[in-house]
Amino acid sequence: MCKEEKMENLLIQETKYTPRVELNADDGTIKISGKSYPENTFDYYLPITNWIENYFKESQNVKTIVDLDLEYLNSSSLKAYFDMFDILEDASQNKKEIKINWIYDEDNDISQETGEDFIEDFEDLDISLVVKS
Repeated sequence: MCKEEKMENLLIQETKYTPRVELNADDGTIKISGKSYPENTFDYYLPITNWIENYFKESQNVKTIVDLDLEYLNSSSLKAYFDMFDILEDASQNKKEIKINWIYDEDNDISQETGEDFIEDFEDLDISLVVKS
């Protein structure tokens, strides 16, 4: 019988083309901030979406807070976020409490509209638009 292993947190530093990613299983937070236009979006986001899927399978956290503060997303990154929101929606339908904050600069109409699109497309998720202070 092996001892239950604790889930590893994941930290990816921000680059010129990719966001900072902080996935913390200990306190139930998912934070992604910056710009997203990696050379290979699928390869970049695969470990992130895998971590999130495993987190919702393994975590005993009652509530998860997701802070998304994305200045810019290219179209392939946008697809990756739709995939991520699908995972969040599945977890929510499986009785996980998830609060998503879509954080944007008040001068960034595109980011605000993207957040509004997510609210429209994922009606079952608790998504708030938050203007950066």
